[in-house]
Amino acid sequence: MKLSRIAPLGAVAAIAALTLAGCATNEVAADDSGSGAGLSGEIAGGGASSQEVAVQAWTAGFQTANPDVTISYDPAGSGAGRESFQAGAFPFAGSDRAFTVEEIEAGPFDACADGSGIIELPTYISPIAVIFHVEGVDALNLDATTLAGLFAGTITNWNDPAIAALNPGVTLPDLTVTPVHRADDSGTTENFTDYLAQTAPDVWTFEPDGEWPQTPVAGEAAQGTSGVVSAVSGGNGTIGYADASRAAEEGLSTAAVKVGDEFVAYSPEAAAAIVDESPFAEGRGEGDLAIDLHRTSDADGVYPIVLVSYMIACQEYADPEVAPIVKSFLDFVASAEGQDAAAAASGNAPISDALRDKVTAAIDLIAAN
Repeated sequence: MKLSRIAPLGAVAAIAALTLAGCATNEVAADDSGSGAGLSGEIAGGGASSQEVAVQAWTAGFQTANPDVTISYDPAGSGAGRESFQAGAFPFAGSDRAFTVEEIEAGPFDACADGSGIIELPTYISPIAVIFHVEGVDALNLDATTLAGLFAGTITNWNDPAIAALNPGVTLPDLTVTPVHRADDSGTTENFTDYLAQTAPDVWTFEPDGEWPQTPVAGEAAQGTSGVVSAVSGGNGTIGYADASRAAEEGLSTAAVKVGDEFVAYSPEAAAAIVDESPFAEGRGEGDLAIDLHRTSDADGVYPIVLVSYMIACQEYADPEVAPIVKSFLDFVASAEGQDAAAAASGNAPISDALRDKVTAAIDLIAAN
């Protein structure tokens, strides 16, 4: 990588009363397992549904090492997570995109101390799978132009010549294409539409956004990752996009995408490869590690439809009792143990050692007011 700087909750909840025993409020004595000496209390975070399985693994591991701490996570979507973090309802959030520089400048971030910056940690890397259900078809090859056409509404039937040309020998039915997209404001949607906009701008003429645009073919809208997976698997002629861990879990058919002269199937390794050659975004604070993904790469073995999901926290907290728990939890998330636990549970790509060094340095900035 080009380095230039350093269990579900049913509803949005206020932060529970926190207690902290046996350590200073502005520092955490943590070992490699994320155990903080004397930590106790409860915090609630939320956001990206793509991270849900990984967060479950992280909270389970962290709470085993810290039995007096409870961490809850509401997988309501990236947009909801960012909004709740800004409003101070969550002391940390998960998001499939970083805040923009303009959003950070506008603020406010009510859980943070006055004048505090935020940290954004790329701790979850995963391919976004192109999932489909067409009876009699188990796998497909698609290039960016054809994929964009399927979602933009310029390709409306599965036996279209553009699809057939990429899949010789596959019998394609005379069947209407039903594209399925997220109904909620989603970082997965923003990453997917960013890929389409970068690689097929003549077909996908919409700006990347977390909210699905008004395309000529309305398709079907579904809430969250689970909703998209359910809608695609429950239909015939459906195509959608979802975090790859859920595609594998449900046994859905997936498409390989064309990169250079090859068709590349999604994998954690191929997702990590595109991140490794992408730089950090410019114009951000010391602990803001937003990555500028290089979607148009034609390097061997890269899978360009990838999301980098972030853990977002305050650099300095208004509530001194929150900071030690968040800091210790994020240390576990970034640790080799935490990354391996998440990968085993959800199939994501663990972050590299070089990136971990940058993430750990950013976590070290967390303090109480």
